[in-house]
Amino acid sequence: MGRVTERRKVIRVRDGVVSTRPDTLVAEEPLEIRLNGRSLAITMRTPGDDFALAAGFLVSEGVLATASDVLNIVYCAGATVDGSNTYNVVDVTTAPGVRLPDFALERNVYTTSSCGLCGKASLDAVRTTAHWSLADTPPLRIGSDLLAELPDRLRAAQRVFDRTGGLHAAALFSEDGGLLDVREDVGRHNAVDKLVGRALQNGELPLSRTILLVSGRASFELAQKAVMAGVPVLAAVSAPSSLAVDLAAESGLTLVGFLRGGSMNVYAGEHRLALRTAAAQG
Repeated sequence: MGRVTERRKVIRVRDGVVSTRPDTLVAEEPLEIRLNGRSLAITMRTPGDDFALAAGFLVSEGVLATASDVLNIVYCAGATVDGSNTYNVVDVTTAPGVRLPDFALERNVYTTSSCGLCGKASLDAVRTTAHWSLADTPPLRIGSDLLAELPDRLRAAQRVFDRTGGLHAAALFSEDGGLLDVREDVGRHNAVDKLVGRALQNGELPLSRTILLVSGRASFELAQKAVMAGVPVLAAVSAPSSLAVDLAAESGLTLVGFLRGGSMNVYAGEHRLALRTAAAQG
């Protein structure tokens, strides 16, 4: 199985002085996700938690909702011409009765480590395939002070980032700020899939009393993954996209961006946050 990190020689220049040394890099390899033996998607990911990644991806696609929807997840033997197992192909076998995507539409997709699944589904598709409505979630009440502490807690849990500086991370927190799980990957969408997949395997969906924090920006795809997993609050340390804000407003997702120190922007779902209003100046 692939390693999380790899070593490469690098020429280092510091104050005009040139030297050579080994450097630790985050590993990036393709993962093909098959569904009942048929190829569905290829994603560029950091090896590790591959079964959870595949399961989480299928949750976001509306295929899986409970652990009982999955009969088995395996690496495919003989994935290469010479019959060796590269551990870069996984096959998810679903239980009878699980509704499958329409393979006749030639929907096989390619995802990248930077942007995730390109050309993603519309808001209507997300609304019709979601298994849980965020409007049915008993409202959380989260203080802005608690939210402000979460990026530091996420950063402290990023063990591989400390060695490479080249990984995104996603973390699940409880409503009182306790760290429930954290995953790292070269793609932030993969890190979220690994979190959601682990939750599915542990019978914890929907994640209706949690906060999802992601490093970097909040894209439409990450907002979609939160909605599909029943997560009511998505926070990011950088900016959201316009489509992510549209989806959050329509679905009832609380979306927070630019969460840095004591500052943040709330783009949707402010009813779940306990915010102090600044006194009027005059």
